[in-house]
Amino acid sequence: MRNRLSITFEGDHIRVLADGDKDMDFAESLWSQVARLCEQEHCYKVLGVARSSTPLEALDAYEYARLYRKIGIDKRYRVAWVELEPHASDIASFIDTVLSDRGYSDRVFSTEEEARGWLLSSVDN
Repeated sequence: MRNRLSITFEGDHIRVLADGDKDMDFAESLWSQVARLCEQEHCYKVLGVARSSTPLEALDAYEYARLYRKIGIDKRYRVAWVELEPHASDIASFIDTVLSDRGYSDRVFSTEEEARGWLLSSVDN
């Protein structure tokens, strides 16, 4: 599947749509663009919706914290992610666990509605 990426400012959050094959090069491009838009708009709430035909490898989860540091994604960011492909949701959840263990405010959800609700709430739960 051809990769598609859309990153937009929605007024109170950044919305990411990411379809296709995932690898660390794609992740670096995605998060670099997200970080630029977040800085430009002074908005650090990110809602991501993915449909991954080929997910990242499990070991790539450990690279994510380094990638975040390299790009400048820090504790200001709150990321709600939805993976729509069942075969990729375990990897998304594993990345979430690795990032949470390192102090990042990232969560994976089953639906976009759940993700948006958590993202825009004032309580970090």
